[in-house]
Amino acid sequence: MSANERLILGIESSCDETAAAIVAGGRRILSSVVASQTEIHRKYGGVVPELASREHLRQIVPVVREALEQAHVSLTDLDAVAVTHGPGLVGALLVGVTYGKVLALALGKPLIGVNHLEGHVHAVFLEARAAGRDPRLPAVCLIVSGGHTILYNVTRKHGNGSEQFSYARIGGTRDDAAGEAYDKVARMLALGYPGGPIIDRLAVHGNAQAVRFNEPKMSGNVFDFSFSGIKTAVLYHLRRNLQLEPEISERRRSLERGERSADALRALSGAATLDLIASFQRAVVDNLVSRTLAAAERHAARDILVSGGVAANSELRRTFEAEAGRREIDVYFPSRALSTDNAAMIAAAGYARFVAGERADSTLNAEANLPLA
Repeated sequence: MSANERLILGIESSCDETAAAIVAGGRRILSSVVASQTEIHRKYGGVVPELASREHLRQIVPVVREALEQAHVSLTDLDAVAVTHGPGLVGALLVGVTYGKVLALALGKPLIGVNHLEGHVHAVFLEARAAGRDPRLPAVCLIVSGGHTILYNVTRKHGNGSEQFSYARIGGTRDDAAGEAYDKVARMLALGYPGGPIIDRLAVHGNAQAVRFNEPKMSGNVFDFSFSGIKTAVLYHLRRNLQLEPEISERRRSLERGERSADALRALSGAATLDLIASFQRAVVDNLVSRTLAAAERHAARDILVSGGVAANSELRRTFEAEAGRREIDVYFPSRALSTDNAAMIAAAGYARFVAGERADSTLNAEANLPLA
């Protein structure tokens, strides 16, 4: 392995995915393993932190072992260990941080602490460059998931001989993250957990103009987001339309029977419900796209980057590509596999810091609200 193909083990445990990956040279994914906890948390309609931590403890060793096996490398072949130390659920983060610290110490390898949000930025670059494309900076990056909805202005750092990025926060959600709003609306409508994928699948069968949602008016920073009002508007709509309650109850029984496919739920959803779903998604997507494009214009961004779990949403991708195309701005998404939480993005971000000479020591700790700067 050449010097510019240094092997980085990435470890990610910020929420409910236990992940490990081996990335060579910050660009080439040799393996990426993710152990999902969706089935564990599904019955609760969201992530239960204590259960997430317990499952990370159970999965971390076999997940790392599988990542090494798939990459056909051994622990001694590694050049560094990169681990997410925030932001996220503190108990979940502690599992990955503790394991990464012990592993690096035992191997005598450098330890690199990585911000989870920076990992999402590197996910975009990782796959774009593998496809022979290189996003242009400065760029505006929207990180949108169940836990985050944030806009950053991304520029390039200079002078340290490695490629690292600088981040300036442009705006963020003042209440619910977009993915959180999807989950809460899905819970109201008895569509199951996680809500984003099923709403995306069902929305294509409804009229997105049928139910009107007011666009949030943001005082102060116009690049901030708010999704609590949209979520509450769905609740009030359901209270005004009690005729929808019987089919909600029927879908709830369907979920209890384990019948949760999009086809099964669609069969139990009338036109009014499908219209509500489509209109809700349209409101969220329009909010995300319009503010991101406005931020890109304000900051003279050359390209737009979109990452995080909600970046896998098909309507969000279509709308971004159409609207950005009209403005002759390229928009970059990771693949759906790298949009959600994964360790390949952590290894890629860790590689840049490794090359720059950054090292963490035994004081590295989990930081639930770690800022990206």
